Amino acid sequence: MIPVFQTKSKVIITCNKRLSPYLQEEVQALGYSIERAFPTGVELNITLNECIKLNLNLRCASQVLYQIEHFKANTPDDLYQAVVGMEWEALIDFTGYFSVTSNVDNPNITTPLFANLKVKDAIVDRIKEKKGIRPNSGAEANKTVIHLYWKDSEADIFIDTSGETLAKHGYRKIPGKAPMLEALAASVVMATKWDQRSPFVNPMCGSGTLAIEAALLATNRRPGLFRMNYGFMHIMGYEEEVFFAERRLLKDQVIKQTDLKIIASDISEDAIDVSRKNAKTAGVDTLIDFQVCDFEETVVPEEVQGVVVFNPEYGERLGVHSKLEITYKRMGDFMKKKCKGYYGYIFTGNPDLAKKIGLKADRKIEFYNGKLDCRLFEYELYDGSKRPDEERPKPRS
Repeated sequence: MIPVFQTKSKVIITCNKRLSPYLQEEVQALGYSIERAFPTGVELNITLNECIKLNLNLRCASQVLYQIEHFKANTPDDLYQAVVGMEWEALIDFTGYFSVTSNVDNPNITTPLFANLKVKDAIVDRIKEKKGIRPNSGAEANKTVIHLYWKDSEADIFIDTSGETLAKHGYRKIPGKAPMLEALAASVVMATKWDQRSPFVNPMCGSGTLAIEAALLATNRRPGLFRMNYGFMHIMGYEEEVFFAERRLLKDQVIKQTDLKIIASDISEDAIDVSRKNAKTAGVDTLIDFQVCDFEETVVPEEVQGVVVFNPEYGERLGVHSKLEITYKRMGDFMKKKCKGYYGYIFTGNPDLAKKIGLKADRKIEFYNGKLDCRLFEYELYDGSKRPDEERPKPRS
């Protein structure tokens, strides 16, 4: 088996659909060259040690997958024979624990779970033959995770260097009602024209994820600060000093910013209490001004050009539709009256309700929230006459 920590191989970084542009931006900012980009991720050619840095730094990613084998397989038996021939005893400690995940599109198999079982059996049989002991396996993703990608007759075996998903950033101990996933919230903030210095106003903040991600971005606090267990730690050959060196860099890179103006409001005292606790876990509670009030009473700093971002109920699962129509109209009125000079954003999965806002969107940025097709509507809220093009902030590339 190749020394994976020092050997370059194909690496796939996955993300939720429509987050790929923001993931690409992050990966390139870290100094990596992208070999290929696609709607749910990017491909690189790097070592497993380099995957450590990516796991600690990326906000928009889900998994970082390091390829260890590619082969042809038409049937489940072909799959088993190829996997049992791999040197698993050089990768997985026989006293350890592993799990198998997969993405399967093969006409000879009806359920990915059967493919998972074939891979698991092959790994167990190989290690038992070589070491005389059966390793433990199951569904938990907190130790070694092996990933199978199998499309038609082409199969790839990866080490999932992340283990549990990177899309959850680890600070949100209390999720709140209908929370936005952290990776999505970070991407939404990145999609706005916020310069990470001017005010960021988040009325109807719920559990505070958007405001917290904004504070984390502006102060360069990376998700790796909140997590101490990854899949790469359970692969033989792992050197923990590489991880701790990367983690020290994260701490050194934090921007000690005190003049940041982030405002998060909600009519619910419970929601603000949850937001405060989550922000404290993330280390940014002192950077966010929390307000308990109806969104129309949110204090918006005047004579500056910031952003105001709403993530209201969509009417799909929560709330009453007719009441939401009134709410959406009120959001439009609030932005027109109290947010002049700002960029306004409303994230919603309900296009009919979006029509009630009463403003013409400058951009409609596509996202998914789970499986729900959503849009981030952008409005330039003019203060007097329309700003000349050269004075208007440019969208992120």
